[in-house]
Parts: sequence; structure tokens; C-alpha cells
Amino acid sequence: MATFEVSDTAVQERRTLTVAALGTMLVLVAFTAPLSTINATAASLHTGVSGTTWILSSMSIGLAAALLSTGTIADDYGRRRTLVIGLLVVAAGSIVGVLIPDVVAFVLTRVVVGVGGAAVIASSLGIIAHTFAPGPARAAASGVWGASVGAGIAIGPLLSAILERVHSWHDAYWVLAVACVILAVAAEGLVPESRSEHRRGLDIPGALLLAGGISALLAALVEGRQGWIEPTVIILFVVAAVVLALFVIVEYRSPTSMLDLALLRSPAFFAATLAAFVAGAGVIALMSYMSGFLGSALGITAIGAALLLFSWSATSVVTALLARRISPRVPGRVQLAVGLIGVAAGLLALTGIGESSGWPRFLPGLIIAGIASGVVNAALGREAVASVPPGRGGMGSGANNTARYVGSAIGVTVVAVIATHPRSGTATAGLIDGWNIAAVVTATISLIGGLVVLLAHTRVRPAAPDPTVGSGPG
Repeated sequence: MATFEVSDTAVQERRTLTVAALGTMLVLVAFTAPLSTINATAASLHTGVSGTTWILSSMSIGLAAALLSTGTIADDYGRRRTLVIGLLVVAAGSIVGVLIPDVVAFVLTRVVVGVGGAAVIASSLGIIAHTFAPGPARAAASGVWGASVGAGIAIGPLLSAILERVHSWHDAYWVLAVACVILAVAAEGLVPESRSEHRRGLDIPGALLLAGGISALLAALVEGRQGWIEPTVIILFVVAAVVLALFVIVEYRSPTSMLDLALLRSPAFFAATLAAFVAGAGVIALMSYMSGFLGSALGITAIGAALLLFSWSATSVVTALLARRISPRVPGRVQLAVGLIGVAAGLLALTGIGESSGWPRFLPGLIIAGIASGVVNAALGREAVASVPPGRGGMGSGANNTARYVGSAIGVTVVAVIATHPRSGTATAGLIDGWNIAAVVTATISLIGGLVVLLAHTRVRPAAPDPTVGSGPG
């Protein structure tokens, strides 16, 4: 009888992990689908550089704004329910986005897809934290989750490029919608419902302030291309600063704050949150811009650009799966730091590009960055839920991924501003010079972030335990 019980438990764990990982993978497919076809998408929607930047950044806004809230919703009202609703929102947003041939509508639906994706990501890590006990089992499951992030990043651009060549860039979004609906139905039957023993409550003011502050900041960065001392740009920066300051005040004072800012005094939470932000602002930002650059500056086809991106993301998948073999005696902080420093090395190898550079010139740097990204992804999945009190796995994953996508939204915008800034010489030479500068900037961000994460234990005081949080399973 005991043998059957163990076997049934193992089967249930595999099913749950499969659904959680596939859900996360589909969100990353949605996130990266525009990358390889960004030039065709921009042309179809009749938009310029600013519109293109918003297309690349818009889903990050939805993700960043909603991850903390959906993490709380998942913990309080049901992780499976939140996962299913999130998948359906991703499906609906993807369909509506391609039915309306307007760049503003497309950007807005991408924000909606980001909100749905936030629900999927936050609940998936919460489900993993509930299903797998701390230790080797959770570390292995987190490695699979980290690999699903890389898999989604690998599949999205390639799927989009192939379908665009066969018929239209719209097709990837239809395929994504169908896959999300199928997985939502499967989740209802395969994943047990779970929730936290202690409800935290929804922080609507905090969510609105975070979304507003990030949007104002991105708008300021995009409009800053026209001149950094323009009144509109200055006003947007001031609005962003005020709104984000209000967000911090609300989070400190609200009894239902979606983020306990006191956790930032915990070395583990601080390291995981900073590493996620740096990963978004560094490697994800540069990779998001890469496909469009390859087509515009070097004449590499959408499929060729997708395959190059695949060399980075597929390598990260393999590494994330292998990273679960790393000894548990290696602190997560050290694993994150080593991974970020490795990412910096890979991004530096992507500098020095010239007009005669072909696709082989990018491979070494992409593979190095891919290996390091896999190490980071595997550690982030584990540290996101290990660095918060028991029962708050959804909040932990929400905070961690919020940091990643805030970093991504800001990083993509900064990279686009740097890389497309008008320069003397030909347009192609200007784009190439911009790429080389952007690669150095993102490498520097990754290196500094890795060093700060490594030193986090000496710079941050541990947070006092929260007596109001239960110690039962998540």
C-alpha cells in the first residue's frame, strides 16, 4: 500500500510540475514572440522607433504591475484557479491584439497579456513551493521551472519567425492562444487546488501606483530621445518619481501591502530580487533588441535572427536543468553572482561588431551568456520561494519576477534609446555603434549586479521574523 501511495504522490508531483512549467513556458513564448518579427510587426502597424520600443516593453509593464498582486491572489484565493484564469487572459489578449490593426491597440493588449502572464508565473512558482518540500526535490523542480523560462524564450522567436515566413506574423499569436486554452483545461483536471492558510488581502492602490510609476518612467525614457530637457520629458520623470515614492509609502503603511519591504533587509530576498532585476535590465534587454538589430543593420533574416537567439536561450535551458546538480552547500547568492558575472562576460563578447560581421561572430558570446543565464534562472526559481516566509511562495515569486520584468521594461527602453540615438555616418554604421555601446552598458549592469549580490550578506541586515505568518506548508 505504501508503495502505491508513494507512486501516486510522485505521479501527482510530475503532473503538477509539468503544468506549472508549461504555463510559464507559454508566457515566455508570448513575451518573446515579437522579437524575431519586430520589423514586420512595426511595418504592418505603421509605427516608428517609439512605437517599436513600446511593443517590446509593453508586456513587461503588465507583468511588472500585476506579478505581486497575482501572487497574493494565488496565495489567498487559489493557485490553480489563478493559473487557469491567467492562461485564458493570455489567450484572449493574444487574439484581440492581432484582430485590431493599430499599434496603440496592440500595445494595450500586450499589457493585458502581461497581466495574464503575471498570474500564470506567480501561481506556477507558488504551486511548486506548495507541492515540493524544501531540499533536493524543490531544487530539482525549480531547475525544471528555470528551464521552462529558457524554453519559452527559445521557442517564441523561432515559432514567430517560421510562421511569419509561411503566412503572417499574426499566426504565432493564434497558436499561442490555442495552446493556452488547452493547458487551462488540463490544469483544471491535473493540478490540485492550494492556498495559503493566512490571507494577506489585495493591495489595489499599490498595484495601480506601481503600474503608473513604471509607465511614466518608460514614457520619459522613450520621449527622451527627442531631447532630455524637453518639458514633457522632465514632467514625466517627475511624475514617475512621485508616483513610485507614493508606492513605497503605501507599501510601508498598508496592512495588506503586496510587498513587505522589510524583506529587503533579508540577504537572501535582497540578493534574489536584485539578481532578477539585473537579469531583466541586462541580458534580457539586449536579447530583446537583438533580432531587430540583426535585420536592420546586418541584413540577417528573421529566421536567422531567431536561430541566433535560440543558441542563447536553448543553452540556458540545458544549463538550468544541469544546474540542479549543483551542491546544496553552494549558497544561492553565490550561484546567482557567478551566473551574472558569466552573463557579463558573454555580453562583452558581443561588442566589437562591424558592418562585415556575420552570424558566427555572435555565437561565442551568446553561448557564454546562455550558460550563465541558465545558472541564474535555476537559482532564481529556488531562491524566490526560499527567501520568503512559509505560505507566501506566490508573493515571493511575484516579487522576484516583478523585479525581473521591471528591469526588462526599463532595460529594453534604455537599450533602444542608446542603440537608435542619431549618430554621424551612415544609418547602418550608427546602428552598429549603438549596438556596441548597448552591449557594454548591459554587460556593466550584469557585472556590477553580480558583485553586489555576492556581497549582499555583508551589506544587508536580516529581517526579523514575522510573527503573523504561519509556519505551515504553502
